[in-house]
Amino acid sequence: MIELNRESLKDRAAWEVAGVALPSFDIEGMVRATRESPEWVHFGAGNIFRGYIASLRQRLIERGLASSGIVAVETFDEEIIEKIYKPHDSLTLLVSLMPDGQTRKQVVASIAYGVAASGAEGMAELKRLFAKPSLQIASFTITEKGYALNDINGEPLPIFASDAKLGPDSARHAMSIAAALLLERYRAGAYPIAMVSMDNCSRNGEKLQCAVWKAADVWRDNGFVEDGFIKYIHDGSKVSFPWSMIDKITPRPDEQVRSALAKAGIGGMDVVVTGKSTYIAPFVNAESPQYLVIEDQFPNGRPPLEQAGVYMADRDTVNRTETMKVTTCLNPLHTALAVLGCLLGYTRISDEMGDPDLKRLVERIGYHEGMPVVVDPGIISPREFIKEVIEERFPNPFMPDTPQRIATDTSQKILIRFGETVKRYIASDTLDVSSLRCIPFALAAWARYLMGVGDDGRPMAISPDPMLGMLQPMLDGVELGDPSSYSGQLRPMLANANIFGADLVQAGLADRVEGYFVETLRGPGAVRAALARVVA
Repeated sequence: MIELNRESLKDRAAWEVAGVALPSFDIEGMVRATRESPEWVHFGAGNIFRGYIASLRQRLIERGLASSGIVAVETFDEEIIEKIYKPHDSLTLLVSLMPDGQTRKQVVASIAYGVAASGAEGMAELKRLFAKPSLQIASFTITEKGYALNDINGEPLPIFASDAKLGPDSARHAMSIAAALLLERYRAGAYPIAMVSMDNCSRNGEKLQCAVWKAADVWRDNGFVEDGFIKYIHDGSKVSFPWSMIDKITPRPDEQVRSALAKAGIGGMDVVVTGKSTYIAPFVNAESPQYLVIEDQFPNGRPPLEQAGVYMADRDTVNRTETMKVTTCLNPLHTALAVLGCLLGYTRISDEMGDPDLKRLVERIGYHEGMPVVVDPGIISPREFIKEVIEERFPNPFMPDTPQRIATDTSQKILIRFGETVKRYIASDTLDVSSLRCIPFALAAWARYLMGVGDDGRPMAISPDPMLGMLQPMLDGVELGDPSSYSGQLRPMLANANIFGADLVQAGLADRVEGYFVETLRGPGAVRAALARVVA
């Protein structure tokens, strides 16, 4: 058996027999170049980075368009570095899953090394990197919740409150760490840099910018940083925060993929579940389609990303593309499938697409209720994009994606994935918000999901979500099998624009959501019956 490490790559014949493409460049030389003259640091060492972003850099290195790699930084789960990066020399085995059942396997070797931001050693290395004039990009895939400094009630999160009090040298929140490293760069010479969020959320660059600015402002108010630093991070010619749109599904590592790799003679591919419930392995299984659109604002220069298939565009184009995907053509469909899939007992998104009721639901959310508010970005056709999602990507039986994974952190996603469409209906002179049916049903299904009881009447596991402790008590007293147990418990939640993007009570949608919710309480099978009625 061959195992994934730099020494094993010397036996190219063995990897060729296993059907794995290997990098052709000098990996040790790439690592040296990265340490000496770093150009790219990435925060968020998980699957989307390893399976997509790192592969973009690899293409450039392979073509002689770059010589250094990427330094991967983990701010949340340091076990990823200790248990995946270090044992495998920061290599990744990327397994692309094609709709016809074929796979493409390649070793991604463009990650020079990984750094855990927790602890003095990790921060010292990051400060060294950020003090280098050569650094062009600090990018992020830390999930949408990674940018939040406050809870749902607007109160500072405890970790950020601690950072604000203790100052840059004790930063622990990802955004505080980013601000502290920019402070190091400012003190080293106020060198320019692009801070690029590549997370799957609307206006991601704005979220990153606002969070970093807030951390810095609090430190200034508390006497930790000077006004010159504030001016530096507000100067777009020095520190930019480009917006981006990213799209590639990289689900949890699948046991069937691990087994297939073992049969091909590749060992050591076991899945690791960290203490923070991160599922990660030396391999990344991912779909083949991928899209990345980035606002072209890089004050210290940039690699020729367009040569790796990235769309470089202006902010309006990025925003239109992101809005198309996140609020209409993919993400809301994913979330609807997630909560209903969990309720109905599904464990694969692809299986859900064989369910006529669920397929009709996502078609109507996308084509009929969402499409009227989409502005064509001009570089990707919205109708062709959603067609690919519904007819090729979601139904791919070889993609081991689960509704349980997609249901994670739903409270952080609802506002954008459905709220933006609702707000556009409210603001429109030609669209009637009261005409919406399937979006309100998806919101009702989420509320029903929060009860932790499947449509079969049995207890159902709820995916991790930072707001569960606040949201689930709102449903106290509601009982499956007793619709009369509902007496308006959802009203405060539905009126919360911080969750839904709009006050649904004021918008006139709350009654419809509540009506659907009550339907799903009639007993086992009530979710299925309500779904069938809505899409009939």
